[in-house]
Formats: sequence, structure tokens, C-alpha cells
Amino acid sequence: MESLIKANGVELCAETFGDPADRAVLLIGGTMLTWPDRFCERLAALRRFVVRYDLRDVGRSTTVDPDAPGYTLRDLVADAAALLDALNLARAHVVGAGPGGWIAQLLALDHPGRVATLTLIGTRPVAPGPVDPDLPDHAPEVMEAFMNAPEVDWTDRASVVAAQLAGDRAMGGRDFDEDEARADIERIHNRTPTGADPGKAHRANLMGTVFAALDCGDRWRERLPAIAVPTLVIHGEDDPFFPLGNAEALAAEIPRTELIVLPRTGQGLPRRTWDTVVPALARHTA
Repeated sequence: MESLIKANGVELCAETFGDPADRAVLLIGGTMLTWPDRFCERLAALRRFVVRYDLRDVGRSTTVDPDAPGYTLRDLVADAAALLDALNLARAHVVGAGPGGWIAQLLALDHPGRVATLTLIGTRPVAPGPVDPDLPDHAPEVMEAFMNAPEVDWTDRASVVAAQLAGDRAMGGRDFDEDEARADIERIHNRTPTGADPGKAHRANLMGTVFAALDCGDRWRERLPAIAVPTLVIHGEDDPFFPLGNAEALAAEIPRTELIVLPRTGQGLPRRTWDTVVPALARHTA
């Protein structure tokens, strides 16, 4: 059941699965629906206490203006640590996906005592903006698709779902499942409180647009060798948004790291990957 938890001066909407006496796993994405119910239930069935939550300005957490966030990436890191405090969890196995991987990396660097193990899924070692010369940037065809996408009527559900589906299709890899993607998009859309500006709300929840406006502060890539906990990097072979070379860099620069490449997979964790990912997370967090 979802609940609003006061943490670091805001309210974070969180949900837990499993027994609090089991090993805690903190899942960090954008909206909590980055992590579908069944994924969390499968992990909890392996005796893990699973926590998922909405970041600020998405889902049912404190939302002000996703296009002009009055906080920084480090504030989102502090939110995660404060959420652990509120749940009386001294440490957790931390899993970050996409931009949530930036939060997870910084949580391991800036709050090392709170992180038992680290898992990074579909992310990279640098913040939004120009990438380092040795890292592959977003694939040109994906950026072209985004830049030339038809105008979306953000007040019209069908228009929003169609636009997001086109974006997911461009990033989904060779085995993209359109029906599954549509169901996930609709689930996020249906859950989004729109307030006075549905455009901002839906863009933030479905596209993670807050990260384009967020102050990410100092670089952290050079600090990655200081991560002392066992780390697992999971990445789609076909990911065109954060191409595979980003995962290879993370695996090379963080000590004690295992890299798992998901064949024919783009951004995200489609259900067909769960038979690989869930057991890997269980092993890693044992």
C-alpha cells in the first residue's frame, strides 16, 4: 500500500513489499512504476524487503514545478537517505535505473554507510549534458526522433500515450514489446495527478523531463573508484539512449563490479528480462 512519508523536508510517496525483517532493497527510478508490481513481488518472494518510491515532481510525491526544480540532484540523493531513515533502515541494497542510477551512484559515494550493495541499470557515469569524449552519446536516430516528433496534446490521453509509445519504440531494442509498453505507459498516465498543468505533469512522469532542468552539481565520475561495495551493472545490448559503452565504463571504473548485458534489449527492463534480472539481484543482495 502506498503511503506519504516525510523525508528531507518533502513528502515522498513510497510503497513496500515483503517482510521488513528481510534484507532491504531500495529501488530508485523516476515514478515508482519504473518498477512494476509483479517485479517487486517476485523480488519480495525471495525474502527481500522491497521499497519503491516517487521522486520529487513525479507521481504522488511533493510536486511544485518539474520544468523549474528548486532543488538539485544532491537533494534527491539526500531524499533517498532520509527515506531510509524514515523507514528505520540503517542500510539497503540500492538499485538505480536510468537517471535513478545517478542518484544511486551518489548515494554510494556520499552516504557509503547506507549502501550495502549497488546495482546500476541502464545508466551512465555522467549527468545530463555533453558526455565525456570516451563515452557514447545518445544515438543520433533517437535524438532525431525526439526532435522531429509530432506535436502532442498533453491534455488528450490518446495523444500522450501515442507519443510516449513512439518514444519507447525508438529506445526499446530489437525485441520491443509494444503491447507491454503501452500497458506500462497507460498505468503511469492513469496514476499521474495532473493539477493545473497536465502537460508538465505527464511529461515529468512519462519522460523524466525534470532531469533536463536539474542542477546536477559537481562531476562524480572521477570518484567512482572509491565505491567500496559490490556493484552490479545491468544494461541493454541495444540501448540507444545510454549506449552500452556507458555500462562498460561503469564496470571498468567501479571496483568489484559484475556486468550483465541483456541481449536485444534497449532502455528499461521488459518482462522477458526478469528471469535474468530478478535472480541476479537476489544473488547480488544475498
